[in-house]
Amino acid sequence: MSQIAQNLEAVRQRLAAAARRAGRDPGGVRLIAVTKTVDLERLRQAVAAGHRLFGENYVQEAREKITALGPGLHWHFIGHLQSKKAKAAVELFDLIHSVDRLKLAQALDQAAAQLQKVQDILIQVNLAGEETKSGAAPEKVPDLLRDIACLPHLRVVGLMTMPPWLSAEEVRPYFRALRELRDRLREIEIVPAPLAELSMGMSGDYEVAVEEGATLVRVGTAIFGSRPPRG
Repeated sequence: MSQIAQNLEAVRQRLAAAARRAGRDPGGVRLIAVTKTVDLERLRQAVAAGHRLFGENYVQEAREKITALGPGLHWHFIGHLQSKKAKAAVELFDLIHSVDRLKLAQALDQAAAQLQKVQDILIQVNLAGEETKSGAAPEKVPDLLRDIACLPHLRVVGLMTMPPWLSAEEVRPYFRALRELRDRLREIEIVPAPLAELSMGMSGDYEVAVEEGATLVRVGTAIFGSRPPRG
């Protein structure tokens, strides 16, 4: 068994244990293996170990990897997305996690219309109000959802957040806040989809995120090891 296969198994076991601690079915949480700057050999080891869901931060890097690895895998876009790259993102990804503004949503809707596709997206929420991070302010999310609900080729299926760089327990309130925001949005029924997905948690805090309701966790370092600087 390769080191990456061992890492994947360890992450899956910890994820399942966190779900059980919260009284949740581990099957309700999906593990996204984050591929940013990860070379193809390590990705192939993950595929050989049975993993099929990957997340990428860069459109061009994703295109190269998707082409090299071939069909049968699922890809999510998890990085900041420029509107000018909307068409490529819709072509490549099953789910786009980082929609945080109407202009981007409109560009994605137009691209999806051209491809005769309904694109699943998440709304990225900046819960801490950090200027260095993307995301809609929590108080603006209801209006953003209302506007996106008018775009026929997009389907909002949940929310995503990236909390401040703090310890796992220190970020717990942010994960809880995203879940509570999702629950409030469900009550006012802005969009027909049930907002089932909560994308939150990375290598250092995914167990806490699962305890607080995450359905998608984005794990890179704990699977693939430390990344080299991006050239």
